[in-house]
Amino acid sequence: MYVILVYDIRLDETGARVLRNVFKICKKYLTHIQNSTFEGELTPGSLKKLQYELNEWIRKDRDSLIVFKNRESRWLNKEFWGMKDDKTSNFL
Repeated sequence: MYVILVYDIRLDETGARVLRNVFKICKKYLTHIQNSTFEGELTPGSLKKLQYELNEWIRKDRDSLIVFKNRESRWLNKEFWGMKDDKTSNFL
């Protein structure tokens, strides 16, 4: 399945550490495309692993994480407004 993951970590006294770890975990599974946004293909099992790892860090009372899922990337119409920087493209 094709996944777009977006997170918002509150930068309080422990926020920088949480942000650093959430970023590293997301980078293991998905492609970093913009600030707090990642995308890529994942199996259902990999998505569960990602969720499990992130649950160790996301503070449910302060942080937010949204996952958009679709069967395949070809069903997703992606438009760039402004500078085009498609980090998930395989073409140069």
